[in-house]
Amino acid sequence: MKLKNLSIVILNFNSGEYLTKCLESVNNVRDEANISAIVIDNNSFDESLKIAQEKFKELVFVKNKQNLGFSKAYNKVLKTLKNEFILLLNPDCILERGVIKKVLEDFETQEKAGAVTCEIVLPDGKIDLTAHRGFPTPMASLMYMVGNNSKYHLTDKLSKEIHEVDAITGAFFMTKKSILDEVEYLDENFFLYGEDIDLSLRIKQKGYKILYDPTVKITHYKGISSGLKKHSQELSKADIETRMRARDAFYESMILFYNKHYKNKYPFFISWMVFSGIYTKWMLAKLRNTV
Repeated sequence: MKLKNLSIVILNFNSGEYLTKCLESVNNVRDEANISAIVIDNNSFDESLKIAQEKFKELVFVKNKQNLGFSKAYNKVLKTLKNEFILLLNPDCILERGVIKKVLEDFETQEKAGAVTCEIVLPDGKIDLTAHRGFPTPMASLMYMVGNNSKYHLTDKLSKEIHEVDAITGAFFMTKKSILDEVEYLDENFFLYGEDIDLSLRIKQKGYKILYDPTVKITHYKGISSGLKKHSQELSKADIETRMRARDAFYESMILFYNKHYKNKYPFFISWMVFSGIYTKWMLAKLRNTV
């Protein structure tokens, strides 16, 4: 069977040794597709880019002179690509054998597949449910806050078979170049966080399916660049400025997403409650410096 043409695009920002580990895992699955790997660096101040360039001389590296954030940095490269399939991959992810082959097959076997992800496992063995999300409507968010996760992370839909979800994570987000052309790529108003949910929504609005395939998996250390996640804070080399910028971007993205997709659909008092909740959580996050 002819191998499919796949561009794996990795956005790096101070990922340390994890970028090298990620690229090694990409090399381990090169027989599963005709892979072109591209590393974008958002002006890292650690040695991650330098070490990767020395070890993987055959790869394409794009170095930005400043931190452009997630969407702008990706779009600069995504718009130039020619391969049929594109995988957005975080630099703190480790691919397992079979995952690329299976997810590419899903685009053939699943009708109207627009974007596909796999099961994403954290280092402690827990499943990362950001890969299995519902859209953050006011009701879903309220239910999540009171301990009911059935709408926010669609826990009532979890199964061992491939199935449709609302949104998947940008940590492992496979789609087609033609679909990105159709939806006009990532929304560059999102600096960090939220852009994957927004992209998922716009792909669904075009009539495609967002799919979660738990039959294959990757490991995601998660939060290495931002330094905000509790489970990886000690592993991250992020400085205080980086952590603060990432924290603020997390809550800014919530406001941006709500204003873009929901503000005009709900009465004022619902929007007031949503914004009050976001700003309260933002204030608490500033005290803890985590999200």
